[in-house]
Amino acid sequence: MDLSTIILPEHVFVGLPAPTKWRALQMLSSKAASCFGIDEATVLRALEGREKLGTTGIGNGVAVPHAAIAGMTRPRGLMVRFAHAVDFEAIDDVPTEWAFVLLFGEAGRSDYLNVLAAIARRLRTEGVLKAMRQAKTAAELYSVFMSEAIV
Repeated sequence: MDLSTIILPEHVFVGLPAPTKWRALQMLSSKAASCFGIDEATVLRALEGREKLGTTGIGNGVAVPHAAIAGMTRPRGLMVRFAHAVDFEAIDDVPTEWAFVLLFGEAGRSDYLNVLAAIARRLRTEGVLKAMRQAKTAAELYSVFMSEAIV
């Protein structure tokens, strides 16, 4: 799975201020709506609905809010580093530093699982999280996350 076709450099944001998980979802919905030309309220309802089923905080400072959005033809994503860690009620109770927002069409639920697996593999690569913490700009964060040369 080529994540660079799903998360584009212009869809990476650093320093997003979000005091709570629910405010984070609002801000992420706004960014997604702007980036993908879709209705913000629709995105927010979908992300909140998914979050009510159980946390998307996967641990290690990472959350992957995701939802199916009617009319989307392929998976799209955002990568965000929050200004301050947010309590996403993650499975390991570690506050969330990064969110990977994934939106996909109703028929693309299996695509989502492949994208999630690719993100998880990338985050498990030695040195990636450390390098992501050191990135100062969105461009650096994107480069670090997409790079194959991390050690």
